[in-house]
Amino acid sequence: MTVTALLTAIAIAIPIVMPIKVLIEPASFTLASHVPIFFAMFLSPAIAAAVSLGSAVGFLLAGFPIVITMRAMSHVVFALVGALYLRGKREELLSSPVKSVFFSFWIALVHALAEVLVVSVFFFGLAPGGTYQDGFFYAVFMLVGVGTVIHSMVDFFITQVVWKSLGKRMNQIAVKVS
Repeated sequence: MTVTALLTAIAIAIPIVMPIKVLIEPASFTLASHVPIFFAMFLSPAIAAAVSLGSAVGFLLAGFPIVITMRAMSHVVFALVGALYLRGKREELLSSPVKSVFFSFWIALVHALAEVLVVSVFFFGLAPGGTYQDGFFYAVFMLVGVGTVIHSMVDFFITQVVWKSLGKRMNQIAVKVS
């Protein structure tokens, strides 16, 4: 529970205090905003879901537009899918550069698809909170879809570097919480 609380607190704080933020609605890119979620994903599905929800709270408290907060809420999807896939495979996957890159890309596609679906609801006026001057291809597919894949993979790499730098201690924690 302590690990979940710490990761959730970090996930809430990042969108509020991180100085590196790019906001081009409906997209936003906050450096390292997915790092606590990936850490949680390496630990367990339940922790991944809780931290993802905490991240959405952080974007809400930071005053981001509702479409961006809802994109953050969609992180529960990729976090759960990734955490379920990683059960029993985490060490093997993280120790192989090739497998890590493939996993990072695959989970980034899941991540992007969930965000594109959320933004599409706003783009087509099915939910209030967004009016977009740019076309669907640019605003939703390129900015949100392709941008999310790149952002997700960068944050996965940051998480992997930090996880590996913590060494055996993280593996011991992972064994205790799973």
